[in-house]
Amino acid sequence: MDPVIWSKLPQELLEHILCFLPLKTFLSLRSTCKHFNSLVFSPTFITKHSSGSGSGLCSFLLLSHQQFYSHFPLYDTIIGSWRDLALPFSLFPPFGSSQFNLISSSNGLLCFALPSCCSFLVCNMLAKSSRVIELPFFPFSFELLTLVSTPKGYKIFTLCTKFSSNQAFVYDSVVHSWTEHDGYQPLLFENFHQEGAFYDGSLCFTTPEPFSVVCFDLGTGKWGNLNVEMPRELTFVRLVSGVSDRKKLYMLGGIGRNGISRSMRLWELKEGKKWEEMERLPELMCRKFVSVCYHNYEHVYCFWHRGMICVCCHTWPEILYYKVERRSWHWLPKCPWLPDKWSCGFRWFSFVPQLHALA
Repeated sequence: MDPVIWSKLPQELLEHILCFLPLKTFLSLRSTCKHFNSLVFSPTFITKHSSGSGSGLCSFLLLSHQQFYSHFPLYDTIIGSWRDLALPFSLFPPFGSSQFNLISSSNGLLCFALPSCCSFLVCNMLAKSSRVIELPFFPFSFELLTLVSTPKGYKIFTLCTKFSSNQAFVYDSVVHSWTEHDGYQPLLFENFHQEGAFYDGSLCFTTPEPFSVVCFDLGTGKWGNLNVEMPRELTFVRLVSGVSDRKKLYMLGGIGRNGISRSMRLWELKEGKKWEEMERLPELMCRKFVSVCYHNYEHVYCFWHRGMICVCCHTWPEILYYKVERRSWHWLPKCPWLPDKWSCGFRWFSFVPQLHALA
């Protein structure tokens, strides 16, 4: 590391070397010079780093709870340990940090609702960037809000009950505006914690009984049906799509009668034509899960995280997850910082910090 040789390296070669550094190491170099610090805001460098060997090394399950006001517990799924993420209130607008709710996450971005400011906030905590998004109108009652990353930015989908019907609203970060579309009848509000599953350009949702799958095309704003026969004797269903492979759609569901689940199974949509059963939850794990949710499945929600299908309950602090490649089920232990008296309000998110995710 001769300083004479190092100082004469072409700028593009130096940046190419830096993009292979682990993300944590590069961030520690930001304070050494103005140029290194400016690279965080360089689109060219961010693109290179996102495809280099240093990207994707951090992967967390993030727990949001109303009692954790100024920070989020993080579970590092790579090394299997707990960490703490302090909220950078400098990213929030004035008076916006007094009341907020984390409602969605995607590709390193977090989306907050700011009731006091009548707006949403999308931020990248790693790049320290954020954007305030005003609501289409006020009062604006939203449901099933889903943040979806796109090649050029992101979109926010939500349903709003307006007068006697519901309308769909989509925010596009490229044009910085909302568009309004027809809603879907009947209402899809059976589960208030489940987001849409992004599959093949559309957000997929399940209807209340009789269960079926409906799709909202984010490009055209049109609704459609996934005409695939559903398994019999379903008590509840949840959809999950892989972030890294949006050509796959999974369905988790309970099998039983009269609203009582006797087993839980996982299916994969094959060629868009049929649901093929992948796995069944072991009996002892199934008994535990249905007992903690008291057969009240409106509190159950699922999401994808780095090759895992995570199954959560709003009233239970643990996560049940399935490793797709290993075809195995596991429990994530309770966060050690949670007091025993907290019995509800547990909201989990996939959080994979990325520099190139622009708010």
